[in-house]
Amino acid sequence: MILAAGFGRRMGTLTQGRPKPLLEVSGRAIIDRVLDQVAAAGIGRAVVNLHHEAELLRRHLAPRTQPALAFSDESDGLLDTGGGIAKALPLLGEGPFFVINGDVMWIDTMGQALHGLAARFDAEQMDALLLLQPTVSAVGYGGVGDFDMAAGGQLSRRLEIDVAPFVHTGIQILHPDLFRDCAPGPFSLNRIYDKAAETGRLFGLRHEGHWMELNRPEGLAAAERVLIG
Repeated sequence: MILAAGFGRRMGTLTQGRPKPLLEVSGRAIIDRVLDQVAAAGIGRAVVNLHHEAELLRRHLAPRTQPALAFSDESDGLLDTGGGIAKALPLLGEGPFFVINGDVMWIDTMGQALHGLAARFDAEQMDALLLLQPTVSAVGYGGVGDFDMAAGGQLSRRLEIDVAPFVHTGIQILHPDLFRDCAPGPFSLNRIYDKAAETGRLFGLRHEGHWMELNRPEGLAAAERVLIG
C-alpha cells in the first residue's frame, strides 16, 4: 500500500494545487519513483489511498500498468495513516503486506530493500517490520530519530530526552491482524507500532543505502543533490 492521501502542508505553496506525491524530483513524480521501486521488486499489485487532489493523482496514475493499481478513496474524510490502511484492508488480502509512504525516496546499495524486508519478515515472531535509516545519514531529515534497535532487531521507542540512532523510513511490512479490532475512523500508525511493541513483535531492519524524506521543500532540494551527485 502506498500512503498518498495527505495534504502535504509542510510543502507550503507547492501542494496548493496538487498532491505531494506528484511533486517532482529530477523531473519525475515522487510516487512514480516509489512505484518504480515496487515494480522492480516484482510486486505486481499496489493500493494507493487518495484524498487531497484525489482526481489529479488518479488521472496521473491511470496509464501505469506495473504494478497494477487499485485505489482506496478517502474523499469523504481523511483517515490518517492507520485509518487509511484499515479502510483498505479488503483490497490488501489476508497476509502481511508492504506499506510505503508516498513522500520518500530511497537508493539501495546492498541488495534491494524490499527484498530484504520480505526475507527478514517472520510471521511467527513479528507483526511489524520497519525499514530503518541511521539518523545521521537520513537526507532531508531534521529530527532526533524514532527507535533504538536491540541486537535481535526488536525495537523500542526513543525516550523523550534522547536522540535515537534510527529513523523510520516509512517503508515496512505489517500484518493485517494489527488492524482487526480498530474502530473505523482516523488514527495514526503510531498506535499500531505501539501495539506491536507491547507484545514484543515490533522489529526493524537497517537500510544500507540512501534514504530521503520529502515532506519539506528543503528535502526535495536535498534529494535532487543526491541524484545529481
